[in-house]
Amino acid sequence: MNFENNLAFAQALDQQDPLREMRNEYLFPQQNEKPFIYLCGNSLGLQPKVAREVLEVQLNNWQNLAVEGWFDGNSPWMFYHKELKKMMAPLVGAKPIEVCPMNTLTVNLHLLMVSFYQPKAKRFKIIMEAGAFPSDQYAIESQVRFHGFDPKDAIIEVKPAEGEYTLKTENIIKAIEDNGEEIALVLFGGVNYFTGQWFDMPAITKAGHEIGALVGFDLAHAAGNVPLHLHDWDVDFACWCSYKYQNAGPGGISGIFVHEKHFNTPINRFAGWWGYNEEQRFKMEKGFIPEAGADGWQVSCTQVMPMALYHASLQLFEKVGFMDSLRTKSKTLSAYLFFIINQVNEKLGEEQYKIITPQTEDDRGAQVSIIAKAKGKKIFDELVAHNVLGDWREPNVIRLSPVPMYNSFEDVYKIGELLLTISQSIK
Repeated sequence: MNFENNLAFAQALDQQDPLREMRNEYLFPQQNEKPFIYLCGNSLGLQPKVAREVLEVQLNNWQNLAVEGWFDGNSPWMFYHKELKKMMAPLVGAKPIEVCPMNTLTVNLHLLMVSFYQPKAKRFKIIMEAGAFPSDQYAIESQVRFHGFDPKDAIIEVKPAEGEYTLKTENIIKAIEDNGEEIALVLFGGVNYFTGQWFDMPAITKAGHEIGALVGFDLAHAAGNVPLHLHDWDVDFACWCSYKYQNAGPGGISGIFVHEKHFNTPINRFAGWWGYNEEQRFKMEKGFIPEAGADGWQVSCTQVMPMALYHASLQLFEKVGFMDSLRTKSKTLSAYLFFIINQVNEKLGEEQYKIITPQTEDDRGAQVSIIAKAKGKKIFDELVAHNVLGDWREPNVIRLSPVPMYNSFEDVYKIGELLLTISQSIK
């Protein structure tokens, strides 16, 4: 598409957008009685208008049914997660039996590593991306130490080449192959939180399996952002949060995926009553018998209120047909943001803003990360003062995420106007 840097062009794109009405399903934060241009859905998604209603339903159930709410009412809590499983599965390309809403993200990462990181004397290493989100780094370090290994010996980090910000798939695969006999687990993010790079998950999975390792992904920045096909890609396991692109509220419930090929093989796991076989759970007998599928990884009681918020958001994904239409719009939105930022640089006569997110649309999701050449925090603060809310990452990166569910092309155009004005005023 030949983009234009003017308001009429952006508004014309919005008029042609089949998803334009979805913006009205969300609540935008306000400042000085004006809504923000919200570009921080990669950190916390906006509140769906229906969220308050679904919470009210569950609060009424609690009020009117009390403990009997586990078994009575229109949607008994004991089985509530099953409604969500049907709606989660299309978001990540899984079968409903392979997914389950439970806990929070890093808790689930630990629980899954109990099952899928089984180091041996020689095959004990984990390979991951350098610069992964710190929580992943801490979880992996602690798991390695728990098994008696030194992280310096057991963790292999794949780094970008000198002077580059993103990883080449061929370099990831080479690192896997070069260390093949020692790798027990390949564990990557789906989309890198800092650069917005979407890794080639099928290629990484294939390479990991070819050297005899298991392969898992943290999909915090991928689920609800890019199309996923975890079952068909033969991924062993994955987990994600629901509060970023899936708009399920701060600290929202997490989700897990376990490929069905692992359901009928002996596997280590940490067990709890909620993961016990549903038909026999209330016999209260000793000896853990897991529920079928991913539900067998549950440990603690269903989190009804967070699950209700997730349900509210998933209904909106179901309304738009899940990821196909969202991805089509997202690619155009992010490409337009690339264009607008380049236009700002051109008018400034220098590369004040360096884009470190991959140029190729199949290597990125909604997020566009830019390095501010000078006075980055001042520029970011000025954007916030002018009702544009993105995300600041030290030392000099501004992350902007035009989310297709609720952002517009006019939003993107206005960002460019503001960036130019602010940059010229603080030079």
